[in-house]
Amino acid sequence: MKQSISLLIAAAGLSAATLANAEVAVIVNAGASASPSQSDVANIFLGKNKSLKGVDQKDWNATKEKFYTAVTSKNEAQLKSYWSGLVFTGKGQPLPTVAGDADVVAKVAAEADAIGYVDKTAVTDKVKVLFTLP
Repeated sequence: MKQSISLLIAAAGLSAATLANAEVAVIVNAGASASPSQSDVANIFLGKNKSLKGVDQKDWNATKEKFYTAVTSKNEAQLKSYWSGLVFTGKGQPLPTVAGDADVVAKVAAEADAIGYVDKTAVTDKVKVLFTLP
């Protein structure tokens, strides 16, 4: 019994370490000519720049956390507060969301002016990686 518990704890620790080390890729359509900077990407995902259509992930997960923390310097509570203020004043609406990495890749691959973020392992040849976040 003790050995089983030890194995479960070790496996959980290994999973958490792997998740913490996952890289996030910011992606655009494979045929896109635009190459926005990290600052431009932040403005797209904050609704300030409409040059590309941001595709956001629906649930707050490790990939979304890493992306927003690194690119916009906002955590979940700050992001919700930010969008609430824009919606309340009529100055903006949150970006459309999709279920997860595979859906982001599919939507970005299908729309020439879309941009999204996914775990680096979800990237396919149907999209182009702008940059990765370690």
